[in-house]
Amino acid sequence: MGSSTAHHDERMAKMIFASVYPMYIEKVEKKGRTKEELHQVIEWLTGFDNKKLKEQIDKKSTFEEFFKAAKLNPNAKLITGVICGYRVEEIENPVTQKVRYLDKLVDELAKGRKMEKILRIA
Repeated sequence: MGSSTAHHDERMAKMIFASVYPMYIEKVEKKGRTKEELHQVIEWLTGFDNKKLKEQIDKKSTFEEFFKAAKLNPNAKLITGVICGYRVEEIENPVTQKVRYLDKLVDELAKGRKMEKILRIA
């Protein structure tokens, strides 16, 4: 399992955020949520406002570069649960874990969770 996990982590790190971003929009809009709500979730996790997010998209940043430039929310560690068969709080690779944090938040948004729950507001 070790080498396939390393390969998986490497693949995640090299994925281009801009290539996944439209899928995030499609996923949330299909469920009646908005691009603005998606941006709110991304900004909460990464600190990227709309302008900085657009820069990351225009630069075609990999997820590794994307999260290197991000200022991760200190409450991100409160994101728990299973996404794509992985328990996010147990993922050891930091980039993979951050990508899965984002996947989990997008998933929660698409599933209709209240924004204050998604943003881990007490």
